[in-house]
Amino acid sequence: MIKNRPPWLRKKAPNQESLNAMEKMLKSLSLHTVCEGADCPNIGECFENQTATFMILGKTCTRNCRFCAVSKESPEKLDEKEPQNVAIAVEKLGLKHVVITSVTRDDLLDGGAGHFAKTINEIKNLNKGITIEVLIPDFAGNLQALKEIIKAKPEIINHNLETVPSLYQQVRPQADYQRSLSILKAVKDIDGSIVIKTGIMLGLGEKEEEIIRVMEDLIKINCDILTLGQYLQPTKEHIEVVEYIPPEKFDDYKERALNMGFKYVASGPFVRSSYNAVEALNVMK
Repeated sequence: MIKNRPPWLRKKAPNQESLNAMEKMLKSLSLHTVCEGADCPNIGECFENQTATFMILGKTCTRNCRFCAVSKESPEKLDEKEPQNVAIAVEKLGLKHVVITSVTRDDLLDGGAGHFAKTINEIKNLNKGITIEVLIPDFAGNLQALKEIIKAKPEIINHNLETVPSLYQQVRPQADYQRSLSILKAVKDIDGSIVIKTGIMLGLGEKEEEIIRVMEDLIKINCDILTLGQYLQPTKEHIEVVEYIPPEKFDDYKERALNMGFKYVASGPFVRSSYNAVEALNVMK
């Protein structure tokens, strides 16, 4: 059963004309966005502002995370034109900062890292001066795959921890907290100029002290940016919301995180890892 949402989790209906125009452009280039695939509550606002988080490597995921609305069907054949088409879409939208994410592709030897790198390179070739953020899977811990992305030099590499360690088996059973943490650490160890970023969802039953311990783990590996948002149950088949965290508690977590040493923190009920992503980069310049 999906719990009734409190007043602070209500948003106005999106502008249908903006939605239709963006969807038409994306469809013409055979592109997907996580905004659509993951039922993001900010889709109307972002599409109206002509921004989107591009989702590459198809639209079906090989993982069975219980919080995510992205399709879990058989993985698709890679679209070799996708990197160039993302670059074209970025140019059409006139973006100065672009966020690229993907489904997890455990069926591919490199987890899709080469495809990520091609996409980054195509965008930089076609759009001089643009900054790029990639939100990556864990590549099953394959550091060689991670190095392909680092070599392409995106400005930000984001990998979401999603939740606290005690809830991993329940929330994302095919993932591993320490493996995800090691991916973030490896980025900083290999190229300290790249900004690292992660995010967790609240409201899944985590305890306050567990959230603080995650923050401490991230500070130890020099994580730059942290996002904290409210988990919202997409359908009755997904894991249930345990608690709706009030906005003032998100404010408290933000203050504590900044005091611990994070360079930028986005914390609020509607915060998602790529929401207003350029703001964090601007603050850090």
